[in-house]
Amino acid sequence: MRAEKKRKRKWLRITGIIFLLLFVAVGAYVFSVYRSLTAAVETMHEPVERERQQREITFKEKEPFAVLMLGVDEREGDKGRSDTIIALTINPEKNSVKMLSIPRDTRTEIIGRGFQDKINHAYAFGGVEMSMDTVENFLDIPIDYYLKVNMEGFKDIVDAVGGITVNNDFAFTQDKITFDQGTLDLNGEEALAYVRMRKQDPQGDFGRQKRQRQVIQGVVNKGASLTSLTKFDDIFKALGSNVKTNVTFNEMVDIQSNYKAAAGNIEQMKLEGSGTTIGGIYYLQVSAEEQQRVQAELKEHLGIQ
Repeated sequence: MRAEKKRKRKWLRITGIIFLLLFVAVGAYVFSVYRSLTAAVETMHEPVERERQQREITFKEKEPFAVLMLGVDEREGDKGRSDTIIALTINPEKNSVKMLSIPRDTRTEIIGRGFQDKINHAYAFGGVEMSMDTVENFLDIPIDYYLKVNMEGFKDIVDAVGGITVNNDFAFTQDKITFDQGTLDLNGEEALAYVRMRKQDPQGDFGRQKRQRQVIQGVVNKGASLTSLTKFDDIFKALGSNVKTNVTFNEMVDIQSNYKAAAGNIEQMKLEGSGTTIGGIYYLQVSAEEQQRVQAELKEHLGIQ
């Protein structure tokens, strides 16, 4: 009987030690993830100075908000243009996100310049601030935050999450890479070529926008999966090197806590227009009716009267 009690106490001690080791290991892992994440977010954080005062968004009260996503090809000695322009409105009460791709050739007023031009030129003229002001004016909604991705480094983000899966509508070749029709697994270099193709697409820039959304969705899906937990350090490094945003770390935590359900329900909107040439330059002309239709849908999603 006494020997049996000793064996029980021994197993209790062993079990306790195992639990303690697991607790320490998990704690060290969580701390490592937290430290890596905060370092990446600190590198990513880049506030903007705009004439319009930014709205106060209370994330804990689940207020809708809007984000401008810019994909920019930045090379040494060249500020670049925002060839990818996506407006996102997030509404947790409706449990949805609306994603509107704005074609880069869209003709509109460049706020701060006082003339009309291609919407992607706003970034070349005045960086993120002028892009936010111009898109805000074009859509007639407040743009609260921005997320700028260096497309040259975007391949690092795709590689960091272990590649992505997309469904390709038709076969084509871009940058000496052949993409077959159907389900494809892409690495970073392939994903970058996949979103860059435009001239071979019968839908032109609209087809390119669809591929951009596919890749973004693929990164989000892969980054949120359990398999990516082991790659967190590579993911955070890639994000820190290639992404800039005015969202703070605390705001990211609040968004993740209060808006994560909405991220699973992304509705893709389409902006229609017709091609036109003015002064020998090609533009996409959006009619006043189409512009008002899109504005009304986004306003309703943001709860703006």
